[in-house]
Amino acid sequence: MCCSIIGYSSYGKDASSVLVQGLKRMEYRGYDSVGVATLDNSSHKETTTSGSIMIRKGIGKVSEVNKSANLDKMPGRIGIGHTRWATEGKITNANAHPHASSTEQIVIVHNGIINNFEEIKNELIEDGYTFKSETDSEVIANLLQKNYLQTKNIKESMMQTVARLQGEYAFVAMFDDGTLAAARWRKPLILGVGNEDIFLSSDVLGFIEYTDNAIYVENGNMVIAKNDAASFEILDFDGNTVKHTITKVSKEFGDAYKGEYANYTLKEIYEQHDTITRAGTSTEPEIKKVARMIMDAKDSIYITGSGSSYNAALVAKHFLSKDAKIRVETIMASEMQFASDVITKDSILIAISQSGESGDVLNAIRVAKEAGCGKIISIVNVMTSAIVHESDISISMDCGPEIGVAATKSFTAQLVTFYKIILEIINEKNTIQSLEQYSESNADTQKDSQTTNSNVTKNISNYILQTLEDPTNIQMVANNLKEVSDIYILGRGVHYPIAAESALKIKELTYIHAEGIAGGELKHGPLALIDTSVYVMIINPNDHTYEETITTAREIKARGAKI
Repeated sequence: MCCSIIGYSSYGKDASSVLVQGLKRMEYRGYDSVGVATLDNSSHKETTTSGSIMIRKGIGKVSEVNKSANLDKMPGRIGIGHTRWATEGKITNANAHPHASSTEQIVIVHNGIINNFEEIKNELIEDGYTFKSETDSEVIANLLQKNYLQTKNIKESMMQTVARLQGEYAFVAMFDDGTLAAARWRKPLILGVGNEDIFLSSDVLGFIEYTDNAIYVENGNMVIAKNDAASFEILDFDGNTVKHTITKVSKEFGDAYKGEYANYTLKEIYEQHDTITRAGTSTEPEIKKVARMIMDAKDSIYITGSGSSYNAALVAKHFLSKDAKIRVETIMASEMQFASDVITKDSILIAISQSGESGDVLNAIRVAKEAGCGKIISIVNVMTSAIVHESDISISMDCGPEIGVAATKSFTAQLVTFYKIILEIINEKNTIQSLEQYSESNADTQKDSQTTNSNVTKNISNYILQTLEDPTNIQMVANNLKEVSDIYILGRGVHYPIAAESALKIKELTYIHAEGIAGGELKHGPLALIDTSVYVMIINPNDHTYEETITTAREIKARGAKI
């Protein structure tokens, strides 16, 4: 999860309603507070600068803060907005973005981490600058202010500021002359170009209903947009003009509405029967090429990802080893910097990311490249993303926009994409195996040796439909678990990464402590935590893991836990 940022400059529209709508569309990224700042040159003035910058913010969902603070009624045609996921500093109104500089002439919104913020903050305090929050982000506003007062030039002040910052960030600054300035270092930043307006956003969803013209700002670049809306320039951190390409963003991203469903996550769960049949279909030639690259690999193959994508990597490792007889290793994206010694010029890295903008995954790719990695393969859902630009070849999940915070249809699309790659490898080796062998259910059933990808996905799609047809049992289990404080989820073999993914979902969506455990490891520590207050969920289909898992279930039941 990460913060969302958005900036907007227009000839004719009030900025605030556009900013609020954009923040609502990016709610999937996760957050705990929200805020908006606008530049108002009318006679109505509320706070904070030489009379023109207005800031409103608060804790809660966009709709909640908007209702209490009227975010979408703030005057002005230029503004910035933010949804914050607390990292540095507690969840408070003061720590919510936007943050103003001491002189209140500059306001910023920021996504990322400034590693050297304490050092910069101490220097700025010595220079007389004041701070109102506990965040690392506020140093950007004051550092910009200091540099701007010295240079009297926005471009120069931006160059001096980014030269000083260490970490990963994307930020948008609004100056009280109406200029928006933004910079990107290892966090996503996209420029939306309309006829009479400009957007700066973490995601195309922030502006897709207004324009489908997008410029994916390259890493180490900055944008300066003047207050005449349609005027902007893209520069590198040394101030040199950078050529840019406008990409037409697929209008499917504009159709991300939840319809009759209570929330996006539920909608996307029910879309899976369709999305798994589409997974990888637009890049089938690339699937064949990747299968051949894996078969021809001269050195180790590594798969990296974060969160759900890492759990998908663990499943892929299992099937590549078991069915394709190919040895692979998984590395958490955030751990790549500590594991890069194993990378060689003959290594292959497969990077997985739903958004294609995951900071840890991008960093893992860069670390692997610096170590001399031979080939970078990516599996993503956005083929215009930064990870695609960093890759030698990319495969699309083809599951459409995923708005819910928790990965659902993108996770299963990742699994099916890997299944297709593995089936291609097996086909090449003339040892095609059946869907039952892949899912490890009915493992003894023999199927026609010509099982195809379409048969696999069609069968899985039907199973998903059957599972979701009658949610009565699911609702009953959920009702029993809603007040539970601890849940443990057990699985053996390929079911262990699914247990880990299940625990991740419970943590993300319900804030209940949940832990995925390999069934055989229960007696090596976790059993000490099992008592009458604990609920245990066991993944136990009728395959070769069944009997051993039943034995584990008896051990758990003997300690009084609820299964």
